[in-house]
Amino acid sequence: MVNAVLFVCHANLCRSPMAEYTARRMLAGLPVTVASAGTDAVTGRAMHPYAAAVVAEAGADPETFRTRRLAAEHLTDAVLVLTATRRQRSVCTAMAPAALHRTFTLRQFGRLAAAVEPPLTEQDGPLAAAVTAATLARARLQPAPGDADDLPDPVAGTPEQFRRCAEEIERSLRPLAVLIGTAG
Repeated sequence: MVNAVLFVCHANLCRSPMAEYTARRMLAGLPVTVASAGTDAVTGRAMHPYAAAVVAEAGADPETFRTRRLAAEHLTDAVLVLTATRRQRSVCTAMAPAALHRTFTLRQFGRLAAAVEPPLTEQDGPLAAAVTAATLARARLQPAPGDADDLPDPVAGTPEQFRRCAEEIERSLRPLAVLIGTAG
């Protein structure tokens, strides 16, 4: 496995590409790669225009981004899989059962990572250490109620709804960046 984080949403048009670009910016300089895919994506499409605008506002160039449909090898190659919703997490774990213990919703992982002590060792690298710490937290913390771990899809929304979604993505990724930075 490469030291990779994979973001998964429905069509790979909005949430997962915004998460990919946000993580790329937030984890710059750390030994981690990021990618995204969609459970129901049509491969080769450009990012949603509002998502592209949000990415560009953050200083990245979304022009070369193209959607890709999720495949089992994407899941088996990633050290951490972060999905937009619980449904997509279920799709991922059904497609690659071996990824179960390293697959979370983005909001769930952010909540768990914020609740753990930074990992003391990095046996298989800082990303794997962060995943181990969050997995241990998942075993001892109460699950969030209902759809609290789901990231709403802004696909039919306004530019402001896309910005709010991007802000939630960044808020959820901050604890991951801290854990990786501490373990590395």
